[in-house]
Amino acid sequence: MDSTNQSNLKRNKSEKKLLRKQIKARNTLMRHEGIECVSHTTQSLVVANGGLGNGVNRHQLLRLVEECGLVEALLMPPNKPYSFVKYGSTEEAKKAYDTLNGKEITLEDSDQNVTLYVNFVEKVHWEDIIPLSLPPGLMMVEELVSPEEEQKMLESIDWTENEVIQNAQKSLKHRRVKHFGYEFRYDNNNVDKDKPLPGGLPEICNTLLETCLKQGYIKHKPDQLTINQYEPGQGIPPHIDTHSAFEDEIISLSLGAEIVMDFKHPDGRTVAVMLPQRSLLVMTGESRYLWTHGITPRKFDIVHASGRQKVGSVTPDVGDLTLNRRGTRTSFTFRKVRRSPCNCTYPSVCDSQQGHQREEAPSFHHGETKASKLEQEYVHKVYEEIATHFSNTRHSPWPQIVEFLRTLPKGSIVADIGCGNGKYLGINKDLYMIGCDRSQNLVDICGEKKFQAFVCDALSVPVRNSSCDACISIAVIHHFSTAERRLAAVRELTRLLRPGGKALIYVWAMEQEYNKQKSKYLKEKRASKGKEEEINTDVAWGLFCDQMHDNGSQHSACSDQVLHDSKDKGSNAKQVINSKLPVHTNRTSFHSQDVLVPWHLKGGTNKKGECVKALQLPAGSKELQEFSPVFHRYYHVFCEGELEAACKTLDCIRIQKSYYDQGNWCVVLEKQ
Repeated sequence: MDSTNQSNLKRNKSEKKLLRKQIKARNTLMRHEGIECVSHTTQSLVVANGGLGNGVNRHQLLRLVEECGLVEALLMPPNKPYSFVKYGSTEEAKKAYDTLNGKEITLEDSDQNVTLYVNFVEKVHWEDIIPLSLPPGLMMVEELVSPEEEQKMLESIDWTENEVIQNAQKSLKHRRVKHFGYEFRYDNNNVDKDKPLPGGLPEICNTLLETCLKQGYIKHKPDQLTINQYEPGQGIPPHIDTHSAFEDEIISLSLGAEIVMDFKHPDGRTVAVMLPQRSLLVMTGESRYLWTHGITPRKFDIVHASGRQKVGSVTPDVGDLTLNRRGTRTSFTFRKVRRSPCNCTYPSVCDSQQGHQREEAPSFHHGETKASKLEQEYVHKVYEEIATHFSNTRHSPWPQIVEFLRTLPKGSIVADIGCGNGKYLGINKDLYMIGCDRSQNLVDICGEKKFQAFVCDALSVPVRNSSCDACISIAVIHHFSTAERRLAAVRELTRLLRPGGKALIYVWAMEQEYNKQKSKYLKEKRASKGKEEEINTDVAWGLFCDQMHDNGSQHSACSDQVLHDSKDKGSNAKQVINSKLPVHTNRTSFHSQDVLVPWHLKGGTNKKGECVKALQLPAGSKELQEFSPVFHRYYHVFCEGELEAACKTLDCIRIQKSYYDQGNWCVVLEKQ
């Protein structure tokens, strides 16, 4: 074969591969986003792999698309791995189509490469953006201190000081923390009011606090200070500062860098708030007592590209969003220690007014029915449908779980709550193990393996109190859709344990990159191509996550469209709740704690393992007919410390051990 023919052969292979990628992108956009691509030339293009979700910032993409002509609009939806561009003419759009298709670019903020795939679209439909108001009682004050004052305050912190002596310096899961006035105890989320720290608050804070009092930002001078230092990629779980510990006013000064803080109301409303460098956050009333606040662990925030809004809520305007790399931020958070019980008007979240109920069964809020329906549609029904395929991917026990089971005394009675296909039931032949699961089809698979298992709900296990020496709950509790139900699942585990019995709990972590190490979930996003994978074999956005960048952009539930499963993906599930849950891109970092994770059913296998008819897809192409049904499972991924904090609300247990294991947060509990 001469060199010309070899060159043509290589070009033909490359062109065919590009065409396959384009077709896959077109199909994925239609099936999972409702975006219809067309084969004829239009003024508008969708650019797959060219989105904020891939780590492509607006400035880089805009420069690229402007090389092909006059750009009328560039829309970049938050957390999505695609963007839309509209040109002034179809000729310019065709030039961009020919130029950008298959083009590999290097991300400006990293050394990663992504390959762009382009398709024409008729129109881009995106909901009008309603400006988000700040939570009631929350106020932002810009430039409260000067750059010179900022530098002095940062230099005054002695991070090397012996933590035993004074100021109770701590390294909290790699986040540096320092306390003044009173030490905040993370074991009980409170302060010891009878044991003030020596020295009081630093003198360098006096001028700042006098200004806050004079301007009316606070009514009482604080007597407690917590200094936190956040490196890029670090955060703090959503929380409400303990009512009984502190008075109404809480103020926090951001130094060193800006950051986005997420606020969430119990009804599900979320507001992302930009905290500029040298600004003061003031929380009073509802924002202090009712809304949770937290910082999602990520290296990039989604912010306004135009700079028109430096402070306040970040509106998910697809025409004005970009990525902003985080810097090292140090916060000075001031509080006033409370000396009497809290009598706020939010008793449902007030520990002073509900402390006596801790031994009682959880009182679920009015959304309990909706939560149960959501789990029925997006957890229970899905596992019934995918049971055979799911079981085929669950054959490798995780080493630390195996070690836990093998260290239990011979003859121990062990319950595996949420046992799935029973892969842990036969690990240690010296144990008496029983399993239970909500899925009848998974329990049937356990029976085929000669394991003892039965069907039940993890919130109500038909086993006597204190009858088990140990329990395990592996990848189960993250499927419960409210904090109350997740806590109830932990409480049910402890009910089964005898005094001295132990429970091992695993939940999926939001931090899929931890301590500078990527989890197996991220590492295997392409390594296992063509094979069944351990955690979740398939990628609904398989094309787009080829080069997904860990930008850690903020979640913005209000910007994601409602998933209508009544039309969806082969699941035939009914829409039961008008909940705006983002669909996660598999094998990528999480951007929201509450997500729908796709499961692509391989080979058209149904719940009984029977072959189903191939799905007929648009355009009649052979490639499009190869796709199989896609189901969506609900997950609440846990932030660092969240599982421990939930467990600590139960008085009957103590945490023996907590650790991070390949993308999961884990605890070992002992019943007292």
